[in-house]
Amino acid sequence: MIGETGTRPHNILAVTFTNKAAREMGDRVRNLIGEQASHVTVGTFHATCARILRREAQHLPFTASYSIFDTDDQLDVVKRALADLNIDSKRYHPQAVLAAISNAKGEGLSPEDYPQRDYRDEVVKRVYRRYQEMLLASNALDFDDLLMWTTILMNDNPEVREKYARRFEHVLVDEFQDTNLAQYQLMRHLASFHQAIFAVGDADQSIYAWRGADYRNLLRFKRDYPDAQEILLEQNYRSVQSILDVAMSVIDRNPNRTRKRLFTERGRGEKIILHQTYDDREEAAYVVETIAKLVAQGEARPGDFAVMYRTNAQSRLLEEAFLHAGLPYKLVGAQRFYGRREIKDVVAYLRLVHNPDDEFSLYRVINVPPRGIGEKSVHALRAQATLENISPGNYLLRLASDGGRRQGDGFLLRAAQSLAGFGALLTRWRAWKEELPPLDLMDRILEESGYRDYLDDDTDEARDRWENVMELRRLAAEYQDKGLEAFLENIALVSDQDTLEGTSNVPTLLTLHAAKGLEFPIVFIVGLNEGILPHVRSSQEPEGLEEERRLFYVGITRAMNRLYLVQPLNRSAFGYSEPVDESRFLGDIPDELLEIDGSGAWGLDRRRGRPSRIDRWESGTTSASFREQQYYPGNTVMHPVWGEGLVLSSKIQDDEEIVDVFFAGIGLKRLAASLANLALKPPG
Repeated sequence: MIGETGTRPHNILAVTFTNKAAREMGDRVRNLIGEQASHVTVGTFHATCARILRREAQHLPFTASYSIFDTDDQLDVVKRALADLNIDSKRYHPQAVLAAISNAKGEGLSPEDYPQRDYRDEVVKRVYRRYQEMLLASNALDFDDLLMWTTILMNDNPEVREKYARRFEHVLVDEFQDTNLAQYQLMRHLASFHQAIFAVGDADQSIYAWRGADYRNLLRFKRDYPDAQEILLEQNYRSVQSILDVAMSVIDRNPNRTRKRLFTERGRGEKIILHQTYDDREEAAYVVETIAKLVAQGEARPGDFAVMYRTNAQSRLLEEAFLHAGLPYKLVGAQRFYGRREIKDVVAYLRLVHNPDDEFSLYRVINVPPRGIGEKSVHALRAQATLENISPGNYLLRLASDGGRRQGDGFLLRAAQSLAGFGALLTRWRAWKEELPPLDLMDRILEESGYRDYLDDDTDEARDRWENVMELRRLAAEYQDKGLEAFLENIALVSDQDTLEGTSNVPTLLTLHAAKGLEFPIVFIVGLNEGILPHVRSSQEPEGLEEERRLFYVGITRAMNRLYLVQPLNRSAFGYSEPVDESRFLGDIPDELLEIDGSGAWGLDRRRGRPSRIDRWESGTTSASFREQQYYPGNTVMHPVWGEGLVLSSKIQDDEEIVDVFFAGIGLKRLAASLANLALKPPG
């Protein structure tokens, strides 16, 4: 557009979903057009809306210095709203209430518009109303507010809408299938003058319905822009053809979609490997052993691998297997860096300096480190601020200016002086806010608040926490010229994918949802069982099942060169292994596209759709009957994957011989003899 049609960079808007994708887009544009790229508006939906709201805050019920509350902050607000309304948080779980509020905002519903179909809806509506009141009282917005308030701004202010619609001659939208209704409405507002809109999306990758994404926006787009040209992007630049063929065999079963024939110039590639294990523990061991083997053989680097699963809970056995083998890994979706206590504390100090109305940041740090301000003092502060119709933070600033002499009915002299002391610190830091870059301001706060000494403890935990603060300082140094506001906005809008370090050379463990937008040379997808993938909550309704199929498709297409599909025949439940069925999605894959990995105890009889035992006679078993004890303590056995092991004990249980075997370098394994493919080493 800039190079060939003469469009000015200032008139282009390009939006995507993650900061990581936005940075990549920005870097590519910069490489193509140089310094002109700085004039193109490239960013996430949320960051773009955040900038618009700060510029147009005079039209809205908050100021330009508003705080952006992250998920942890939002949950705190919901909990306090429930408490204020005397609603039982055990009956109405804060996470569920927050999800309902988020979905409502994604559909553009205010508390007054929230539908009441039953008593639970009535409760959510009351909490939603109180939640919004508390946000505005703190001059704060949550993630969904950034979109909702921008849409309200455009709806209610035609002159503002026209200003931006005239400016953005071209609106380009990435990952269009992930938009919710609020984002779609916003996009239409911004393209309302020039009607020049370019949306890239793949309905087959719409996997975020649970957080408000609405694939029906693709249908709305065709309805609202009937003259739009549709271009199918069928050439794939990531995966080999064997992976694409498997992906198409799975996704083609979904109805009401535009059929695509994916192709690549990367060649056929190796067949996809399907491996069955006895249970989910053996599944985890198989994944780790296969990675170790391929790395040892020089076929891959540790960082080439990703292990994907449907639910976070599935990571536990995988982590145990990696730890047992002494192999490092990284876990996406573990406690976020910005969710750690010490990071939340330092960020709360900075947010309070930027926005003294931020009540939640104030209460987080007012007595951290301890400075003699207890709960009674905090309650008194809140009461006095309410009487004077200002925020507690601004009351502190007034108290500091009076030297602690503003003592209302709720204040004791000592409390007033302690609060005034903190108010004096806050007053000084706010004076420095405009003069000092974020790093210098942070250092002053760490020193004067006593937080540096507070963490200065000679323990491993304290050292780790201080190292995290040092990492935050490193990030602040990148914002020396951009200012505190930009620094805080970046922190608030960061996602799990944004914190994924691309340079560390270790395997990545992540959910299929978190894998969206990423790619890896070698991918394992584990837990391919009914009730897991498709998940039991989704498998009973057509739309839910279609989304589960799309989720599997997304996982498959993350793989560049090799793909391993792993299915345990049993799953651990309360200390026992229970049989589980194979995922129905595996039945969609033609036999000729798969290679059945025979290194485990099971092969697969695809004609019957059920597993069948591998021929035991090759393993050295000397009896066709599996109900008699074959192994005894002291026997040496050979396992096809773990090698030589020593039998420690054996017993018959429910017509099955259970054998405890110790393998050097692996450890103790409890195995079912009929499944474990053990070869008995002859005496001598």
